[in-house]
Amino acid sequence: MKKEFAVIGLGRFGGSICKTLSDQGMEVLAIDIDEEKVNEYANVASHAVVGDSMDEGVLKSLGIRNFDHVIVAIGDNIQASILTTLILKELGVEKITVKAQNDYHAKVLSKIGANFIVHPERDMGRRIANNMISNSVLDYLELSEEHSIVELVASKRMAGNTLIELDIRAKYGINIVAIKRDRDIIVSPQASETIQEGDVLIVIGADADINRFENKFASA
Repeated sequence: MKKEFAVIGLGRFGGSICKTLSDQGMEVLAIDIDEEKVNEYANVASHAVVGDSMDEGVLKSLGIRNFDHVIVAIGDNIQASILTTLILKELGVEKITVKAQNDYHAKVLSKIGANFIVHPERDMGRRIANNMISNSVLDYLELSEEHSIVELVASKRMAGNTLIELDIRAKYGINIVAIKRDRDIIVSPQASETIQEGDVLIVIGADADINRFENKFASA
């Protein structure tokens, strides 16, 4: 059964979400106050409408409370973002994801009931920085201020050892949740799994622990 999404705000972030969801076959309602942006996504989204999301009557008329998930991707207008989120919450929308401009904005969104808060610029900056710092880091996804999921390339030091021999969980407090090997993905690998050089390890844990593990095994 297709899920129904509404994306409010069709800037680079909202537009990217709209296109990706549509490409995945989801039903997407695209909303923006700017008619030019709406026209740009008219052939991308299932429906694209010009509307002021700060007007409760507009959102009601669109049946917004019936959507499975609403994404508030409004750009620089923090007031519009907060008021839109508040209206969505009062209308009974079950899942609301909101783009935050800064930490203060995020705190307000959290207090008024946003289910998910994202910091796309900050998170992308951290991902790029982490990728630049280490040759072994392929990707980085922040889970909280102190925990992340990281893709690490297995070095020669790891190669030939099983997970139980490396004893990663006990020594470093992190978990390898999957291994990418060529085109295969090994999910929840067994303790007997032998690491091969070039494997991509998908690691979850505290940043400090991941850094300790990486520093130990990063060099060849």
